[in-house]
Amino acid sequence: MIRINLLGVERQKTRKAPAFDLGQRLTVACSLILVAAVVGIGWWYWALSTSSAQVDAEIAVAQQEAARLQALIAEVQRFEAQRSRLQQRVQLIEQLRGGQAIPVQLLDHVSRSLPEMLWLTDMNQEGGAVTIQGKSTTLVALSDFVGSLGNGTLLQRPIEIVNSQVETAQAAPASRQGIELINFTVRAQLASAGGPAGAAAGRGAPPPAAP
Repeated sequence: MIRINLLGVERQKTRKAPAFDLGQRLTVACSLILVAAVVGIGWWYWALSTSSAQVDAEIAVAQQEAARLQALIAEVQRFEAQRSRLQQRVQLIEQLRGGQAIPVQLLDHVSRSLPEMLWLTDMNQEGGAVTIQGKSTTLVALSDFVGSLGNGTLLQRPIEIVNSQVETAQAAPASRQGIELINFTVRAQLASAGGPAGAAAGRGAPPPAAP
């Protein structure tokens, strides 16, 4: 009697089936991992490309802004240099005006204080000290001159006569007698706040004509 063990064959088939399923699963898993890796790398590359493009755009904008600011800085520096030159010119003009203000006012005040029969030969200013030299035919004219100098606010009072000497000048050929002249030296001090006021005080009638 012949016996065929069909159960053994079924068992063998049953044992081989799990090996086939495991290999298929591994293949599918590897495929999924590969696809996920490719997708991840692609997404990472796209993100890097996008970030790089954004950074390049920002760099371009920053370079344009830097160029614009550089132009503005150059323009500001040019205006600053021009303003500095103008300020130097203004300061120079103010210094010249300040240096000329007192002598001009002083000459104006002295010229308006001259009486008749008196004329000046020299006038010197050193700091605040003013020395005036001249000649007069009478002591009255000299006294009037000193009094007129002290009337304004440009010079401090009292005005000092430091020297007065009488000399005989040569007369005209028709006369044999000489003319007595008084050589005088007057010294005064400029008032600290009398510059403009002194000039304003002297502006009145035109100065009298000297003989």
